[in-house]
Amino acid sequence: MTPLSVLDLVPVRAGFTTTQALAEAVELAQAAERLGFTRYWFAEHHGMASIASSVPEILIEHVASATQRIRVGSGGIMLPNHTPLRVAEAFHTLEALHPDRIDLGIGRAPGTDPATSRALRPFDAAQFPEQVREMLALSAQSLPREHPFASVRVVPADVRLPPIWVLASSGETAAFAGEMGLGYGFARHFSPAPPGPAVRAYRAAFRPSARFERPHVIIGVSVICAPTDEEAEFEATSTDLAWVRLLRREFLPIPSPQEASHYQYSPQERVVVEMNRQRHFIGTPPKVVSLIRQIVEATEADEIMVTSMIYGRPERLRSYELLAAEWGLQ
Repeated sequence: MTPLSVLDLVPVRAGFTTTQALAEAVELAQAAERLGFTRYWFAEHHGMASIASSVPEILIEHVASATQRIRVGSGGIMLPNHTPLRVAEAFHTLEALHPDRIDLGIGRAPGTDPATSRALRPFDAAQFPEQVREMLALSAQSLPREHPFASVRVVPADVRLPPIWVLASSGETAAFAGEMGLGYGFARHFSPAPPGPAVRAYRAAFRPSARFERPHVIIGVSVICAPTDEEAEFEATSTDLAWVRLLRREFLPIPSPQEASHYQYSPQERVVVEMNRQRHFIGTPPKVVSLIRQIVEATEADEIMVTSMIYGRPERLRSYELLAAEWGLQ
């Protein structure tokens, strides 16, 4: 059976605080562990009123300390926002604190708007492959003797970086991930592009490494699961309005389905909603599981990572419970 995992964007709901969203992330991670999900990852986003996961490494430590078995990681750290040494230090520390439970997913996008990106003082995203190589070499202390960082030591020094996945919403870095012998994650929940070509490029380029003897593909999917199609459609209205607002660069908390159902969409906005709906699996457990299995068959995915931007706290938990039961997680 293909494993299921969770990607938590830590959504901030209208009428609630960011502090409450962070507390709910811990509760959902504990539920995911109980339900049999394999991993629980946090994405890095900055300056967004609807998402509270600006510092994944802190959330990883917090949730790993509040759980016992589930793997916890980043989905992902946006490497151009950071120096390779800083990321290596953070994840060496996490690995030392929680041995064999930490994952490092890395991406090349800024995860924010241009102004916030400038405030982060990022590297050029074109340097992403070199940043990855530098991070790995610093971790292993394998830089050439003549390199200016050859004497740099990553502390804690008695561990190595956890398993690494390169995350993307297109095929641009797929071959690079394969050549480096890393895992590969495709954000189907976000990308309008089909995952097939990128996954094939990754597998074709893959070279075994100390971290991965064989390719490992994770496909991210967006799921809104409810006992009836009507309930699932109602919950999905929050995502409809949130996406329209995001494209208008209105950074607001996630609207309730009650608020969203009363919103009057223009014809142009209705087109945006319909296009966005194609990226979500919405419906009853059998319907959602059937759609996920189609993705698994089409991509030969090794793992599916589910994200659910559902407004209600009990409804969001229920979506994961229904999916876990229908999928047959233990």
